[in-house]
Amino acid sequence: MSKSKLVLGRGLDALIKVQRDIETRHETEPAPAIVTDTNVNFRNLDVELIDPNPFQPRTVFDQKPLDELKVSILKNGLITPVTVRNFNNRYQLISGERRLRAFKEIGYPEIPAYIINVESDDVMLAMALIENIQREKLNPVEIGIAYRRLMEDCGLTQDEIADRVGKDRSTIANSLRILKLPEEIKQKLISEEISMGQARALINLPEKDKQLYVLGRILQDNLSVRKVESLVRELLSGEAHAKKKKKIQTIDGSTVKSYELRDIEDRLKRLLGTKVSCRLKKDGSGEIIIEYYSSQEFEGIVEQLFTITK
Repeated sequence: MSKSKLVLGRGLDALIKVQRDIETRHETEPAPAIVTDTNVNFRNLDVELIDPNPFQPRTVFDQKPLDELKVSILKNGLITPVTVRNFNNRYQLISGERRLRAFKEIGYPEIPAYIINVESDDVMLAMALIENIQREKLNPVEIGIAYRRLMEDCGLTQDEIADRVGKDRSTIANSLRILKLPEEIKQKLISEEISMGQARALINLPEKDKQLYVLGRILQDNLSVRKVESLVRELLSGEAHAKKKKKIQTIDGSTVKSYELRDIEDRLKRLLGTKVSCRLKKDGSGEIIIEYYSSQEFEGIVEQLFTITK
């Protein structure tokens, strides 16, 4: 086999790069930059000697894409070999589980495979995650989980992940934020009943009940991403509540109509860029509540208040 990196293909070359990057975290001298015959071999392997990848990021294997892959293999052969490592006198899959499943279902006894020398599990995990992110059609939740595991288990930063998978750092950050959504919303994202853009808009709502309310509106009214974003802004500003119920809630549970007070609330909202509530007591006392949803928003509000007092 040639020692040129190009013959390994872009996907395998990326895996080798990940292996070098993680291993050099624990070494004084960097690993060689050239992939050679000594750490990568190619041969046909018995499919029964290949064990599944214990770090497989994919949790859902649809039969339809697998059937389509089998048709492609029968017509064109296997375009990209699977990647494995030696493990306990057998082989352990690094990437290519759908390809391996397709070969087994077709009835082929052997499958073309790259054999890579990988000893540590953290390198194995990173290679498996990144290869799946680059090659396989993972759903948005699986992608977010894969990014999180690369950070927590492999010690990679968001910038390093972005470099490895060829994505913007903002894309990595958004995928990680998706994991904070309620399980009901993540399931709708997995089943493709809502889009990534719609899910991203829901992240801005701090309360689960409001997130689920907007989810219901999306499913019922087929809202576009732009309309979802508009509805979220409306909920955050409190305008939706003001339109439906033009009363100010007091602390003791009674209500009082006060257009002047609502006007003050609206002016404070515009000034501070966040939701502001004025609550009254019958004796004329009360409180002003300024809401914020992140440390950055808090700092911005404080800075704005200090500016006003100067």
